[in-house]
Amino acid sequence: MAALSIGIAGAGLLGRLLAWRLARGGHRVTVFDPAAGAAPSFDGTGAAGFTAAGMLSPLAELDNATPALAAQGWRAIGLWQAVVQALDAPALMRRRGSLMLAHRGDLGAAQRVLARLETAPAGFPTPQALVPAALAELEPALQAANAWLLPEEGQIDTVATLEQLHRQARGADWRWGARVADVSPGRLTLEGGEALAFDLAIDVRGAGARPALPVRGVRGETVWLRLAGHGLTRPVRLLHPRHRVYLVPRSGDLLILGASEVESEDRSPVSLKSAVELMSAAHSVMPALAEARIERLDRNLRPALPDNEPRTELGEGLLRLNGLFRHGWLLAPALVEEALARAALVPPLEAAA
Repeated sequence: MAALSIGIAGAGLLGRLLAWRLARGGHRVTVFDPAAGAAPSFDGTGAAGFTAAGMLSPLAELDNATPALAAQGWRAIGLWQAVVQALDAPALMRRRGSLMLAHRGDLGAAQRVLARLETAPAGFPTPQALVPAALAELEPALQAANAWLLPEEGQIDTVATLEQLHRQARGADWRWGARVADVSPGRLTLEGGEALAFDLAIDVRGAGARPALPVRGVRGETVWLRLAGHGLTRPVRLLHPRHRVYLVPRSGDLLILGASEVESEDRSPVSLKSAVELMSAAHSVMPALAEARIERLDRNLRPALPDNEPRTELGEGLLRLNGLFRHGWLLAPALVEEALARAALVPPLEAAA
């Protein structure tokens, strides 16, 4: 394959995945982003991928995604395994399944979610109901009247993975502090008017892609909790009539709690209401969190299109990927591989079994 000059607008999750894949494929890659540098800022700006907890839960996401998206997400888990192996960092990802929990009074809400899970495509594992004793044996730190194990779902360390993708995109030229104002076939125009020509222009600016796409930002919030020896080994989703609450173990002493979903582009700090609701819900299923320390309250905007579905546009000299909404980490490698295959830019990345 002939080496191309490729300009990428956006250094978030999609931008870094693309830069890593394309630079490894021998292309001349330049990435532009308004952030000051590659590290996360945790101030409501920058790449939304740093804020995410990193649940890879295609079955659980059937609660608010189509079977087709869930099937893409299932393929993406295998692709993530291939990515972290290629990065020589397999510990970035774990695949031990996830848990859904519901209190006794919330069983009706749980049953509605389980009914949605019955629409899973063929080949998906079946949720396994757990009695309290079985839950206690599997995850002693948790307590709930109703529990289900979703086999083979996974999780990924979002911050470390983004750092590795940047570090290992060898040969890529990263232009920090450079905001792209417009992306057109074979051209990126920077804020201030400078126009740069490329063989292929890629637009993965997320909520910054307006007006080229009718994208909006949907606010999400997370709480970082520090608790030594917390003991949780799998992601947990609490089925609640009003809130989508999840708890993800990032390390032996760090957990990520999220996530509110607010139709707002407000980037201000997390509200007391959101923080209290999230932490109260988590404490109700993991009592040991009473002694956890709040390390960080983070927020960012998920990019979403009007139908809340991702969109890929590929034409002569131009590729756009956007609208991953709440499924960014779940879908990103599958969407990237599909786009790169259509454009015939690099050999395919084979998903791990």
